[in-house]
Amino acid sequence: MRFLRGCDATRFLAALVLGACAVAANAGEWPQYRGPDADGITAEQVRPWPGELKTLWKIPVGDAFGSFAVVDGKAYLYAKHGENNEACFCYDGATGKQLWVTDIDKTTHNRDGGEGPRTTPAVSGGRVYVYSTYLKLACLDASDGKVLWSHDVNSEFQGQNKTDGVRQWGNSISPLLQGDRVIVAGGGAGQTYLAFAAKSGKVLWKTGTDKITHASPTPAIILGQKQVIFFMQEGLVSIDPQAGRELWRQKFKFRTSTAASPVVGDDIVYCSAGYQVGAGAFQISKTGSKWSSRTLWITPRENINHWTTAVYHNGYLYGLYGFKDFGKEPLKCLELKTGKVMWSKEGFGQGGLILAGDHLLVQGDAGQIVLAEAKPDAYHELARAKPLSGKAWQMPIVAEGKIFTRTTDDGNAVCLEAK
Repeated sequence: MRFLRGCDATRFLAALVLGACAVAANAGEWPQYRGPDADGITAEQVRPWPGELKTLWKIPVGDAFGSFAVVDGKAYLYAKHGENNEACFCYDGATGKQLWVTDIDKTTHNRDGGEGPRTTPAVSGGRVYVYSTYLKLACLDASDGKVLWSHDVNSEFQGQNKTDGVRQWGNSISPLLQGDRVIVAGGGAGQTYLAFAAKSGKVLWKTGTDKITHASPTPAIILGQKQVIFFMQEGLVSIDPQAGRELWRQKFKFRTSTAASPVVGDDIVYCSAGYQVGAGAFQISKTGSKWSSRTLWITPRENINHWTTAVYHNGYLYGLYGFKDFGKEPLKCLELKTGKVMWSKEGFGQGGLILAGDHLLVQGDAGQIVLAEAKPDAYHELARAKPLSGKAWQMPIVAEGKIFTRTTDDGNAVCLEAK
């Protein structure tokens, strides 16, 4: 068996890689925001590691808040490029060598939350899709970064750059791949939700008049129906990804910004927002062709996921909770049906997490990486390392036998070798 070891903490932006000892040999990919099914879950197993983490490679990268997408041995990142631009970067996952970079749009210089884009690329069929701070959607050739098609949602679809929250921090909705189409939100009246043909960029449908938030959409199958659930200022809105028709909606409070995506467990949809909003869970049902939503529970001003999204596993939610109490906010386990807090472990802050097999892989905002069991009885920590420092607000991801992550601050991307 091989083990991970050795890496000094760095204040820089980083990409970590755990090798064959940590993850199954037949490794999968992480093609878009929150993974293969955009639910924060991978079937790959991450096993406890002893000691420290050893650095394989380290490269400079720009400011950004998004995470990596990894497909066919290549790691894609959307980040600040130079002083005023943001670009899609492609790296060799084994060596960290930059293979290409393509500028997409201007970037934000907001100093409140931080500079750079907030979105994650999506990769499929030899193409890379990115959605910019100012709502430009572009499709690139994965081999060389050439732009194959693009749409400026602001100019073509009366986009929502002046919507509350988005006006201040920019767009953070990542493109969602669903079969032969890429789905985003951000257009104006009658065209808030947009679906484009993945190959040609042709508009397949446009619908809705809702105000966007910073939350990326979540795909799901509920009662046998494929749907994409958006967390908007009006609340939750479910759209049929094939036809573009609205299936159901559920009111939920909005204040200032909503960034955590909806989470689905069977026929229950959970959501949570910062700025003292809180959390709620709703049971979805269908009678004939009519869909409906019923409130199971609401916790006003409690159980707040600010910008990090929880994961669902065997009836329970696992997530980082709290609001701007950096370094202290807890990892919690909640029962999905009731909202009951099963356990809470402080000291993580506003980082991110995924479910890898039956383990939680958690990144704290101070740069710690923790492996814990996804069990509701109690918090069980299996391994811990601190290879990062600085503002580590991203989630770690698992792909192709490796773990990639980074911090928000400008600096370096780092790859960790298994030994």
